[in-house]
Amino acid sequence: MQVVQSQAMSKSLPAPTPPSQTGTHDGLAWAMWMPKNELIGGVLILHGAGSQKENHFPIARDYAAAGIAAVCFDQRGHGASTGPMDARIISDAVGIAGLLPDGPVALRGSSMGGWVALAAAAPLGASALMAICPTTSGQLLEGVRSGRLPFNCDESALATVLDRGDPPAPSMATLLMHAAGDEVVPVARSRELAPLLAHPQSRFLEVPGGHHRSLQHDPEMVSLGVRFTAKQLKAAQSGSAGASTSPPSREFT
Repeated sequence: MQVVQSQAMSKSLPAPTPPSQTGTHDGLAWAMWMPKNELIGGVLILHGAGSQKENHFPIARDYAAAGIAAVCFDQRGHGASTGPMDARIISDAVGIAGLLPDGPVALRGSSMGGWVALAAAAPLGASALMAICPTTSGQLLEGVRSGRLPFNCDESALATVLDRGDPPAPSMATLLMHAAGDEVVPVARSRELAPLLAHPQSRFLEVPGGHHRSLQHDPEMVSLGVRFTAKQLKAAQSGSAGASTSPPSREFT
């Protein structure tokens, strides 16, 4: 039987842009993309439970294309990083963010990564934060103790952090997003957090339907997050960013 390859199939797609730098820091495997145009700041991208940095490489490329240096890393117990997840869950994120070039910093996290982003934002002095379907300390601890979450961890060490409760509401500009149909982290979690966001540029987007992972890689939502982050980093560079007690805007798409 003769196999004929169509002209469309014969055209090879361009290879994705590889990371500008890769390495390990304190046993944590990381990858970074540097923008080719003017640098306006950096973003730390935090994955969810059972995921790994490679799943967020396309998002990092989008940030770099917008002038934002982007770094992803494998949390302990995930990917190529060493050792179980433990009490360093927050300090690890702060340490990796320190690899970014000088300038204002933002965080983007989904699910467990959303919790880490909320917890690490203040220690980092972040200028912007994007949290997608962020879990709670209680949900994360229950998942670890039940064995439901697929990663290696030092349960007792991690519990010393999670038993402190949820991170305080962030004071910096925050984009909070949650799918109404989330079957893992109920949308009520973000509905309760949204009114506590103090910065006037904070936004809460509750998207009808969907599921726990539907917003993380949605092109429209990724693009919205990149634009939001770029706006806040530029404001931080110019010194025009400021906190307020005004409630965040609430939007539905």
